[in-house]
Amino acid sequence: MADHGLFVGWGAVVPGREAKSLDVFGQVVELYGKLQADGRIESFDVAFLEPHGGDLEGFALIRGTREQMDAVQTDPDFRSSLTRGAMVVQNLGVVAAYMGEALGSEMQTFQQAIADLA
Repeated sequence: MADHGLFVGWGAVVPGREAKSLDVFGQVVELYGKLQADGRIESFDVAFLEPHGGDLEGFALIRGTREQMDAVQTDPDFRSSLTRGAMVVQNLGVVAAYMGEALGSEMQTFQQAIADLA
C-alpha cells in the first residue's frame, strides 16, 4: 500500500542548460517508469507549475511503501539522476512524504508533541 512517498521538487532551469534539462527530465521520467514496471514503486506523478512567484517550478511524487522509498533513495540510478538534475535545475530537493495510514501516524506524533508542550 502506497502510504509513503518521495517529493522531488525543483526550481528554475540553470541558464544555458535548457536543452540538457529536457534530456535529463526524459531520463528521470524513464527511470521512474522502470521503477514502477519493476514493482519497486507503486506509482508516480510529475507536474510542472504555472508561474506563481515562488521558487518551485515542478515536482514529482513517487509513491510506495516505506521499504520501497528507503530502497529508492539509496538506489544508484536514482542518486545519479539527482546528481544530473542538480546540474540543470536550481533548488533540487527530495523530501519524504507520508500519506494514507502513515499520515495518521504522523498526526498522532504531532498531537503528542502538542500535548507534551502544553
